[in-house]
Amino acid sequence: MKKYGNCNSTLVYSSTIGRICPGCGKAAQACVCRKKSASPTSDGIVRIRRESKGRGGKTVSVIVGVPLDDAGISALAGELKKRCGTGGTVKDGVIEIQGDHRDLLMAELSARGYKVKAAGG
Repeated sequence: MKKYGNCNSTLVYSSTIGRICPGCGKAAQACVCRKKSASPTSDGIVRIRRESKGRGGKTVSVIVGVPLDDAGISALAGELKKRCGTGGTVKDGVIEIQGDHRDLLMAELSARGYKVKAAGG
């Protein structure tokens, strides 16, 4: 990666290719270093926590640590949303279900064979 001037600054944006990854120096869409670190290693425990910070007071149940690939996580999220009767999304391998459904989600994931823990307060 090319350093500019006498300081330690690097190129972060190019008008021809857009954002550039600071780690590998390639375009953000073709980054190779983030794809390796995008799936964090799981310890085999699925954790469910309740969050409301930064969401305008709305509560969501956040599920992390599911040992599935992206397609499997998306399919599981769809089934969990139907089971809870609410909406939700998948962001970076983390399932977010609208509302506080921790007890129902713990029971459902335990029935599917996952080791589940409630995290946070």
